Amino acid sequence: MNNGSKPVTDYDRLFNKIQELVLCHSPSGMETEIDRTLLKQFTASTAETWQDRAGNVIAKIPGRDSKRAIAITAHKDEIGMIVKSIDPDGCLQVRRLGGSFPWVYGEGVVDILGDRQVISGILSFGSRHVSHESPQKAQQVDTPLFWSDAWVETKCSLKELAALGVRSGTRVVVGKHRKQPFRLKDYIASYTLDNKASVAILLALAAKITNPPVDVYLVASAKEEVGAIGALYFTQNQTLEALIALEICPLADEYPVESGIAPVLLSQDNYGIYDELLNAEIRTAAEKAAVPLQLAVIDGFGSDASIAMKFGHVSRGACLSFPTQNTHGYEIAHLGAIANCIEVLATYCMTI
Repeated sequence: MNNGSKPVTDYDRLFNKIQELVLCHSPSGMETEIDRTLLKQFTASTAETWQDRAGNVIAKIPGRDSKRAIAITAHKDEIGMIVKSIDPDGCLQVRRLGGSFPWVYGEGVVDILGDRQVISGILSFGSRHVSHESPQKAQQVDTPLFWSDAWVETKCSLKELAALGVRSGTRVVVGKHRKQPFRLKDYIASYTLDNKASVAILLALAAKITNPPVDVYLVASAKEEVGAIGALYFTQNQTLEALIALEICPLADEYPVESGIAPVLLSQDNYGIYDELLNAEIRTAAEKAAVPLQLAVIDGFGSDASIAMKFGHVSRGACLSFPTQNTHGYEIAHLGAIANCIEVLATYCMTI
């Protein structure tokens, strides 16, 4: 792993695993599709696996000292849209679910997750060949595009939509064929790398960690994008020495973070500071694993760990992340940074 060489984890295998997870729809609160995949794959490991009442999928790796425990979380939900109302002509008025923006998705196919059937629709912004008499003209020349300016065309009647189980509260996500990840050399580009790539790290850890010093909980957390609901429930009911959240790290000129194979360890985000002693332990594990780390303070961001710390559910929290372009959009990340998160955390769990 030194000098930028590829880590032990094979990039092709990692890409394929992330692709599998990305193609499982999981808008916040409707995560059943990815739940089935995770329960099956965690069960295939030696870890004890279950799903709790908050929707978290949990794999427990027993440690030599069962009186001590840590947890590593990666949220399994994704951002998207939620139906606010349905027009008489069958068009869906949608609003954001998590930190989504209509201009990021652009016009195109979306999947509407009805109670009885998934159907496709077209996220629409209106015609461009118009004058100032049409509201769409303002979006071309002087105002940003808001969710209130967009709609989803279904070409279905109200009766048809009701039969499909499409209603206020129905989730809408980018169409599955648009979510297919793309390979750019050693980079992966895709919607919902936040946080499906981190879930892939959890699955790798379940196969890699055996007989650790303390109990290790690997938690694919639910409803993180709408308030870390799953992580708060888990940490309220489980005593932990430490909680480490796996996340993306935004690449932007304001942060001293570079794209590449080096993961990023956060010191602070919008919810508060992370634990310095825990961060020091993670840096030591990275040194043992010969993995370079970057350090950053991030704005406009929160994680399972920082939110759980803010509410007093855990005393020590950290966030290990991988540098990502276009966060909450069509994201791009180096497969080496994702793989190196596996190496750092596997080393940490075996040396804590």
